[in-house]
Amino acid sequence: MNFRRPLYNFILVIASFILQTTVFRVVDFGGITPNLLIILTASTAFIKGDKPGLLVGFFSGLLVDIFFGNYIGFFALIYMYIGFVVGKLHVIFFTQNLAIPIVIISLADFVFGFVCYILMFLFRTKFNIGYYMTSIIIPELVYTALIAIFYYPFILWINNSIDEKEQRSAKKFV
Repeated sequence: MNFRRPLYNFILVIASFILQTTVFRVVDFGGITPNLLIILTASTAFIKGDKPGLLVGFFSGLLVDIFFGNYIGFFALIYMYIGFVVGKLHVIFFTQNLAIPIVIISLADFVFGFVCYILMFLFRTKFNIGYYMTSIIIPELVYTALIAIFYYPFILWINNSIDEKEQRSAKKFV
């Protein structure tokens, strides 16, 4: 059994969570920070498929739930669904192009923000979606897309290097 990919995914989830909750809280713009865990979840799902995206999304959301959530499983479920749905696009699109993953990451961040608005605010009869869109969802989407321009190639490079190592080790046993 190959242990590299789960180990690297675990390290990436922990590092992304730490960066999102510490470093990017310091360099926020108007209280908005990029969502590195959405970038990681969507990137992993887009590069490797729905099952790895689902797992990375679940553990990313679980970390958010444990440290910041009111209910265990709320964010884990949202991240998990986003990872699964984006993972279905793995077969359709080419992962080496930078524009398509950035658009998909941006859409995933928009869906995340909109679902959080619906489940956290709309059910509490807070209907000010225009304010929430212009002050939270759209700025976070732009900031996340800008960070994804640099973070997605790093995740892609790690996955490609793991794939090369797996192929080399598979050739040794044939």
